[in-house]
Amino acid sequence: MRPVERVRYVTPSDRPRHEGPGGAKLIVWPVVNVENWLIDNPMPRQVLVAPTASVLQPDVPNWAWHEYGMRVGFWRFHALFERLRIRPTLSINGSVIGAYPRVATAARDAGWEFMGHGWFQVPTQRLEDQRAMIAQTTQAILDFTGRPCTGWLGPGLTETLETADILAEAGVRWTGDFVLDDLPARIATTHGEMLAMPYSVELNDIPVVMIQYHDEQELPRRARLTAARLLQEAEASSGVKVMGIAIHPYITGVPHRIAALESLYAELAADPRVAFLQGDEIANWYLASGDAA
Repeated sequence: MRPVERVRYVTPSDRPRHEGPGGAKLIVWPVVNVENWLIDNPMPRQVLVAPTASVLQPDVPNWAWHEYGMRVGFWRFHALFERLRIRPTLSINGSVIGAYPRVATAARDAGWEFMGHGWFQVPTQRLEDQRAMIAQTTQAILDFTGRPCTGWLGPGLTETLETADILAEAGVRWTGDFVLDDLPARIATTHGEMLAMPYSVELNDIPVVMIQYHDEQELPRRARLTAARLLQEAEASSGVKVMGIAIHPYITGVPHRIAALESLYAELAADPRVAFLQGDEIANWYLASGDAA
């Protein structure tokens, strides 16, 4: 099925007023992305273009740029969320569990939710057998955490027209790949309904910093503006909304950006109208609301 066949079009006025958990007016869904970049492959992203402007392999500087995030940047995120007692969702390549056990263990032990993010950081369309990749990733998360993998984010949000069906077949309940609403929305599949979770490609440090080349203040600035507008709408008539924030250790976890992120989260955490939920918690809350959209 094409996406327009999977997701019913609705407007905000088509949806019932949603009561937030504990009276919250804004649900913030914090997502930390951790990935395994293979030196044998072209790097998923580059901060330093080769002197000849052509892709060269092995791409050591860009591999090391990402590696800094796993060695250092992740631990700045970990300290931030521990300090504020926030349990984010960890969007994780399944192979990270074996390649970076300290990272995976720290997230699991802190109560972070594990969301499947492919096995390696390779676009789904390039795989010969995406069903096997999904099965391998979801099984690794179950074995490591003791909890089924119920959420999914494709590497780079990549999917084929069959991916949603394969995910539902594997027991995945929700995905962040359909960034089309401020509330969860139902996705039709050949194995029952899934939910589209309000992930973001706007409140996301990859587009903001690495594609649009903004400074460290732009992502927090957008998040503050988004939160203010969604809170205004929620308090007026339309009920609670969901705001996803996506960050990567090698981008926002660096010394010159982390303080701006820390200030943003401190402000959000101090607002009694804001609740921080993981993906499964959002899905359970939404399904209990009875919204058929």
